[in-house]
Amino acid sequence: MSPDLTRGSGPSNDPGPATGVRCWGAMGEPLTRDAIVAATRSLIEREGLDAVSLRRVAASLGVTAPALYAHVADKRDLLRAVAEGEFRRLLERFATISDTDPVGRVRRLSRAYVDHALDSPELFRTMFLFPPGIDVAAPAGEELPLATTAFESAMSALADAVAAGAFRPVDPLMAALALWAAVHGVAEVALMGFDFDPMTRDALVDTVVDAMITGFSA
Repeated sequence: MSPDLTRGSGPSNDPGPATGVRCWGAMGEPLTRDAIVAATRSLIEREGLDAVSLRRVAASLGVTAPALYAHVADKRDLLRAVAEGEFRRLLERFATISDTDPVGRVRRLSRAYVDHALDSPELFRTMFLFPPGIDVAAPAGEELPLATTAFESAMSALADAVAAGAFRPVDPLMAALALWAAVHGVAEVALMGFDFDPMTRDALVDTVVDAMITGFSA
């Protein structure tokens, strides 16, 4: 009698789903775009932006990569959705700033930006795959509206400081670009792997922001 090749007598070579994987099909739950985006975000936090592929994301959900295409166009679409969520979180940080002094608001917005970067460096990298829309820059075709809103939050605080007479009459757009360049640079330096203690890191942020404010001051 020939052996039954459908069963096999030894252990299976199929390792089964990875530990912690939610097998959506087996659970009877419909796969959703939100679930795919959340899985991608989790993968980025655990293993970094470079680890993302549709196959890896699908495996983490217990489905095959083709199953994702009913909900996302491609990897770029998926990363854009993750970036949107991170800009939404950044704007939520900004919304907690209630300082009525526009210069104080510039300081706190700058601090919130750096804190957001330090909380999740790989998600911070993901955000800036998609630029804000800026009037002086030619459209890149991938501008993210929430990125534009975040940029405009800083520009509004700078414009308010000019209107209050605290800053000289600088162009708010150019001032916002200069401030962003400076504060983003601080965030990148803080993420380079230097073993800064919190006091040193805070002093670095304050030094850069103070220098910008001094340059803008009336």
